[in-house]
Amino acid sequence: MTKQTDIDPIESQEWQEAISDVIERDGANRAHFLLDRAVQQARAAGATLPFSATTPYQNTIPTDDQEEMPGDQEMEWRIRTINRWNAMATVVRRNKESSEYGGHIASFASSAALYDVGLNHFWRAKSAIHGGDLVFFQGHVIPGIYARSFMEGRISEEQLENFRSEVDGSGLSSYPHPWLMPDYWQFPTVSMGLGPLMAIYQARFMKYMHNRGHIDMADRKVWCFLGDGEMDEPESLGAIHLAAREKLDNLIFVINCNLQRLDGPVRGNGKIVQELEGEFRGSGWEVIKLLWGKGWDELLEKDTSGRLRQLMDETVDGDYQTFKSKNGAYIREHFFGKYPETAELVKDWTDDQIWALRRGGHDPQKVYTAFKRATEVKGQPTCLLVKTVKGYGMGTAGEGQNTTHQQKKMAEDQLRAFRDRFEIPVSDEDLPKAPFVQLNNAQKAYLSDRRKALGGAFPQRHWRDTPKLAIPPLEKFDGQLKGTGDREISTTMAFVRILTTLLRDKNIGKQVVPIVPDESRTFGMEGLFRSVGIYNPLGQHYTPEDADQMMYYKESETGQVLQEGINEAGAMADWIAAATSYSVHGVPMIPFFIYYSMFGFQRIGDLAWAAGDSRARGFMLGGTAGRTTLNGEGLQHEDGHSHILASTIPNCITYDPTFSYEVAVIVHHGLQRMYVDQDDVFFYLTLMNENYSHPDMPMGVEQDIIKGLYRFKDVKKPGDKHVTLMGSGTILVQAIKAAEMLEADFGVTSEIWSATSFNELARDGQDTERFNRLNPLAEQRKAFVTDQLERSRGPIVAATDYMKNYVEQIRGFVPDGRTLSVLGTDGFGRSDSRVNLRRFFEVDANHIAAAAMTDLYKAGKVSTDELTAALKKYDIDGNKPNPRLV
Repeated sequence: MTKQTDIDPIESQEWQEAISDVIERDGANRAHFLLDRAVQQARAAGATLPFSATTPYQNTIPTDDQEEMPGDQEMEWRIRTINRWNAMATVVRRNKESSEYGGHIASFASSAALYDVGLNHFWRAKSAIHGGDLVFFQGHVIPGIYARSFMEGRISEEQLENFRSEVDGSGLSSYPHPWLMPDYWQFPTVSMGLGPLMAIYQARFMKYMHNRGHIDMADRKVWCFLGDGEMDEPESLGAIHLAAREKLDNLIFVINCNLQRLDGPVRGNGKIVQELEGEFRGSGWEVIKLLWGKGWDELLEKDTSGRLRQLMDETVDGDYQTFKSKNGAYIREHFFGKYPETAELVKDWTDDQIWALRRGGHDPQKVYTAFKRATEVKGQPTCLLVKTVKGYGMGTAGEGQNTTHQQKKMAEDQLRAFRDRFEIPVSDEDLPKAPFVQLNNAQKAYLSDRRKALGGAFPQRHWRDTPKLAIPPLEKFDGQLKGTGDREISTTMAFVRILTTLLRDKNIGKQVVPIVPDESRTFGMEGLFRSVGIYNPLGQHYTPEDADQMMYYKESETGQVLQEGINEAGAMADWIAAATSYSVHGVPMIPFFIYYSMFGFQRIGDLAWAAGDSRARGFMLGGTAGRTTLNGEGLQHEDGHSHILASTIPNCITYDPTFSYEVAVIVHHGLQRMYVDQDDVFFYLTLMNENYSHPDMPMGVEQDIIKGLYRFKDVKKPGDKHVTLMGSGTILVQAIKAAEMLEADFGVTSEIWSATSFNELARDGQDTERFNRLNPLAEQRKAFVTDQLERSRGPIVAATDYMKNYVEQIRGFVPDGRTLSVLGTDGFGRSDSRVNLRRFFEVDANHIAAAAMTDLYKAGKVSTDELTAALKKYDIDGNKPNPRLV
């Protein structure tokens, strides 16, 4: 926009004076209201006005609006300084023993006042009268949280001594890990970017639970503590629009803007605070900036020329960092000395006074005011941008220095400077040992009183009193346990029918949470739109175009389906919130997250690991799974590896069912294990969109389905030419077809085994081997898959719609003297028909039958002529390119 000249300076001056008068008489909020109305009127009249998503580089809350801070501030300062020391000592003492333990000092040093104010005045524990606030702690500050719990008597000195030494069970985890400390940590956060994403969806799910009548959320808040460097992770900002759109006023982000990331400045040439303010304000958040401590108030009041404010605005972060790594004389010369007016402001100040000027995050009263204001915001989420110094108090050991994040050790003179700065009661004699400092009785009593007023200990994870659910018996899924006759359906459709049954169950129906990114119609789930509705806290203020149809698109503030749009990461964060509801809210929910399997673990793998760490309970369902079942979609849609990726998560239980009764048995078992037995596991099932007929469930196979392998079809009188065919998913259907071909063409008999989970078979085998290795004198155990296959005969041919490694896991457990040939779909997917894809990847009935004949030939059971005839009949080309390489 071209800059305009002032055609009437007198009128301009009158406007400015009028605004100044309103501010003086009625306050800044009234001035904001009037200016906003004027801008709206001008725009409505066609004026093109410049837009700025940022405000001046000042504290949002004026000094006059500062809250009076409750409590004994001298006592809190004393306790806070001891907490700083103990946090530092936790890391320093551990690294005196060995530098391999690591740890971080500088992050908590920068944010100690933030956590101190929160723990003393804001964060309420779960109690009989309150559901408790949720706090996502920044991963690198954890020594400070442990140190606080040590002062409260919740963590012993021995545990602090064993920070990051957990193997013997007496230590403390490096970061927040519920899996490792299930009674203490609620949320894993150190995989940067996932904390803010999960916090948003926890806040959203809290409102979902409230709107659907499961909880009374009252005034509970979700607090998420982040670093400014962490905000560069795409996931950190990826869902902030949802928080604003759904008016999540129960959500508070606190971004510690110490201007440094791991290696150097976050924005050396810019201003990260201003950048983040623009992002959040532009997305509809309330933004509160806390940049300057009270020492600056006097200078700003004397800044009648506005030059100090100008200087604050134009100074870049790289320079701000440099200033805090130097001293008062340097700041006088290079900051205040830039303009005569600013130099004049501090001409009577000593260098020590200048050096004592604090950033806002180190001023507890201003922190308290910002926190209180954030808890009072209505109708939108809040972001606090709090400016601090990384390594605050560490002096030459790392205050404001590029190396501070990696600082693990402090020399004796640095410990002495730290001690003297914060007046820590440690003698010169004890100083080299960096001893932990205990609180005196008055200090202990003060901390105890503060936490009692807020409901009890914090942080704390509640799970031991989680109620069990009354799950329906397996017979409830009778429609899926029986065959389909001539009708052909997919396992996806079988699952939808099971889900519908659960939704209608009078005991647990309301606790089922269907979650879909944006593919409900693909999975045949559009019937849920009408029956249970799509959750939208605003309801539905429009008439959908399909309103006259039976399954119209219905949104409701009490809707049950969570539909996230094209957003797998958001849907997974939804699922984690639902899957941890039993510990977060004391109300177990049953989430079913269904998605394109190819867009599953490889896309949201880090979140899946966070789910495992969180002790999540629920079902993930990879739809249109397998490399060849999704015909026509091509490379980026065809999954041949999700089971392999899922197997890397220790508490993820995976299955690849073929028939509807297998799906029913597995889902029922999952409900029993997670919601009655209360095991901290979650289930991953692959579902296919391919239609075929489903038989009745054979008698007595339920337990073997769960263990991973059962005999689907036996042969009463096996011949000399006999093979064992194994498969899963849709490829088991190809194995069944291959068995028919082998008998009709060459008189080969085949028994057929359904391998519902090669992952579970492999885990059982590995556990068996481990037991036998560690207990060589005890009665040796036998792997389940070994025991099962000893009941079979002949060469074993196993085929799946996944990479060969999926089956290869069990090779070591195949009975002695038996051969195993593995067919799989290694390579990139591509578009074609199912027939052509299976032919290409060598997992169709022809290749299964040919592999069986080859193994029988090697075993001396068929002649060369028979094998030659089989290879010809089944059109096997030995010179065909390897599908893994093309």
